[in-house]
Amino acid sequence: MSKVSPASASVASVLPPYANGMRIGLLGGSFDPPHLAHRAISLFAIKRLKLDRVWWLVTPGNPLKADRAPHDLTERMEAARQLAHDPRIDVSCLESVIGTRYTADTIRYLCRRASGLHFVWIMGADNLAQFHRWHDWRRIASEVPIAVIDRPPQSFRALASPAAQALARYRLPENQSASLAEQRTPAWVFLTGLKLHLSSTGLRNQDGSWRTS
Repeated sequence: MSKVSPASASVASVLPPYANGMRIGLLGGSFDPPHLAHRAISLFAIKRLKLDRVWWLVTPGNPLKADRAPHDLTERMEAARQLAHDPRIDVSCLESVIGTRYTADTIRYLCRRASGLHFVWIMGADNLAQFHRWHDWRRIASEVPIAVIDRPPQSFRALASPAAQALARYRLPENQSASLAEQRTPAWVFLTGLKLHLSSTGLRNQDGSWRTS
């Protein structure tokens, strides 16, 4: 995993190594702070979706959380690298280098830059519940397959959300999850069985600093 500083990075230096035909999971977020659920979700997705790698795309900021400035990007990147601790997980600050603000634009860039890869967008059920609020969310669904990881007690709210209802006919049975990466889009699957309740919000103090215990 590259340790290039975001301030001096080039696209080539922040794109993890890959080869055409690989199945790559994309897990985006502020990682403020990164936590064990990020790692557990990634390893769970690798197993269930038969992925080769998962790329953590550490964002400069979250447009839906504009009321709070995130920790320094370099600090979040380094914390994410230390937590990932698996050769199949790569940590990247790609969005800060290519200047994308929205997930839809990042995905479009990756699909053009690395067209020989099979990307899957990974999100928790809590994000599916608000997916309809994301910029150009329908384009995201049309560009890459989506794997939604169940995050109880968000299950019902997520599956009843506007985006889940709009995409209902494209949902794959869970027993077909291993083929998701090569499905024609739109396609998505709801994966159950991972029981972790950690969140970055729960690991921050009221002033935004990270909890140490």
